[in-house]
Order: sequence, then structure tokens, then C-alpha cells
Amino acid sequence: MGQLRKPFQGVVNIIRFNWHFYVLAGVFIITLVLAALFLVPASLQTWFNVAILLAVLNILVSLLVSWYVYDYSDLYEFTWLDKVKLPKADNIANINAGFDETSILIKNKFMEAKLNVFDFYDPLKHTEVSIKRARKAYPSYPNTIKIQTTNIPMQNGTIDIAFGLLSAHEIRNAKERTDFFKEVNRILMAEGWFIVVEHQRDLANIMAFSLGAFHFYSKKEWSKTFREASFEITDSFKITPFLTAYILKKNGNTP
Repeated sequence: MGQLRKPFQGVVNIIRFNWHFYVLAGVFIITLVLAALFLVPASLQTWFNVAILLAVLNILVSLLVSWYVYDYSDLYEFTWLDKVKLPKADNIANINAGFDETSILIKNKFMEAKLNVFDFYDPLKHTEVSIKRARKAYPSYPNTIKIQTTNIPMQNGTIDIAFGLLSAHEIRNAKERTDFFKEVNRILMAEGWFIVVEHQRDLANIMAFSLGAFHFYSKKEWSKTFREASFEITDSFKITPFLTAYILKKNGNTP
């Protein structure tokens, strides 16, 4: 129910940008149904019926959870951020992976701050077809700056608060991901904050998205990345059972 968002925008976008998955899933289910009707002996009918039911439930549950996370929850209202005692910010950075639904919302929440928007999408490294489709469907926020994950064109210590909302997991290489966090650390002021929101590879997300949850990283992996980039986790909490917010504080110079 986020501000400036249409009803069901989140779940519609998921289907729109990942339609190939739903086509494959539909073909798989139809194949199972036809096999159960015409090929499978009676002794295996029960197993095929169970497989069909599980396949249908998997799709329905993932869409229901997606609606809950991206359309029903307060993710895009940013009320969850009210529990974080952030300092007054003059300069804010929002860093996305090629699909930006949040910059206009952040600007509305921090009206007096200067918002710097960076897009690290590189089609040679970040090969998710869904991002390519999303970029065609949605224009970038005005004055968005294209960057490399390891080179943000800002001087040291110039940003008060940086946001990485559902974007950092698209950096699939562990070293590149750590280097990205080091670069964010570099541009933050001494008392700077980095707000990271991600799905985690945990029981809730595995139950919701099955194998799709392995596109996310575990809490252990995120903690390792933060530590290696000289960030301290000052707080972490669930926005929903499926989304975790990490509140990171700059902890000295990057190594």
C-alpha cells in the first residue's frame, strides 16, 4: 500500500518481469495433468496428484506472499524506518540495481535532503532477465548516475545516509559485493548510516518461494559481508516475516 503506488503493483510486476517462470511452471503442471490422465498407472495416480497440488500451491503461495510484501505491507510507506533514530541528513544516497521504485518515496520522506541516486546495473555482470524487463518498463529516477559497484563518484565522507533496498543481492560475486559495501563505507560520513533491506535465505522465504529463495543470501553471509566492509550492525529487524532491515553504522576506515 505504498505511497504513489498502484494497487497490486508489486505482484503484477513480479508476474510481468518473470513471466517465463510462470510459463514454464504452467507447462510443467499441464504435463503432469496429461500424464496423470493418460499415461500414469493407477498405482502412481496418488503421487502425481500430490505433485500437481504441490506445484500449484507453490505458485499460489509465492504470489500471495509477494502481494503481502510488496503491496500490503508498509515496506514502501517507510513507517518501519521510524523506529530507527536517524540523524538529520543533508545528503542521502539511494543505490539500486537497475530497477528503482524507491527514490521518489525516499525523497518524499526526506524532503530537505539532497538525494543522490546511483544505478550499478551492469548487463555483463547482473544477468537477471527480470531486471532487463523492468528497466524497459520503468524509467530511471531523474538525474540517476550510472556507476560501477566498486566506484561511486562521490568524495570520501560526503553522505549522511545511504539506502540499498532489495538491490545488493543482485551482486552475485562475493568479492564484488564486499567491495561494493566498502565503497559505500568510503562515501559515508564518520557517523554515516547504511540502511539495507533484503530477503534472506531462511525458513520463511524457502517456504514462500521454494527454490527461488536460494537467490537470496543467508544472515551469516550478509554478516560476513558487512564485517569485511567495516560496518557494524547497530540493529536488525523484520519489516515482514520475509524481509529483514539491517541498520549499519560506519565502523572506522575500510581496510
